[in-house]
This record gives sequence, structure tokens and C-alpha cells, in this order.
Amino acid sequence: MEISVIGRHVKVSEEVKEYATRKAAKIEKFYDRIQHVDVVLDHEGDQYTVDMIVNVAGRDNFIAHERGDDTFALIDLIIDKLKRQLRRHKERLRNRKHPTE
Repeated sequence: MEISVIGRHVKVSEEVKEYATRKAAKIEKFYDRIQHVDVVLDHEGDQYTVDMIVNVAGRDNFIAHERGDDTFALIDLIIDKLKRQLRRHKERLRNRKHPTE
């Protein structure tokens, strides 16, 4: 799994980059078909915006978005959102009814 941390209108510090990378790496245990994760940090006025895009093989991307003033807290919130999305998707796959032959 490849992880990219990108800054739009803001320079991403090494501390934030390492934190985002470490947190994003943990979501792989919730779904094993993750190919790539993009973490996009943006600064608008006095608030930060963090988007995380998870590219999964054979499916549309999972996307989470948060806005606030603490980058580390935003990353934590986004990770929680993505964990829920991935768990729900995996649960749907498990509970899918198979046609009987």
C-alpha cells in the first residue's frame, strides 16, 4: 500500500507527514485490497481541511473529509470515518446472498 501526503496552499511539516502516514497505514488491517491512500491537507483562512482518499481494487474510492483548526485531530477523525466505511463495506460483502445452484 502506497501513502501520499500532499499539501495544498500549505507546507506540510515532517511531523504532520509522519503522523498522517502512520495513521493511514493502520487502516490496511480493516480491508486488505487497499492500493493507495492520498492525504490532502489544505489551509483556508484560519482553518485546515483534510481529505483522505482510499483507492481500493475493484471498487470506487472511499473518501473522508474534515475541517477544523487542529490538523492532528482532523486526521484522527478521518481515520475513524474511513474505518467505519471499510468495515461496513466488508460486512456487506460478507453478508451478500449467493445464488444457490
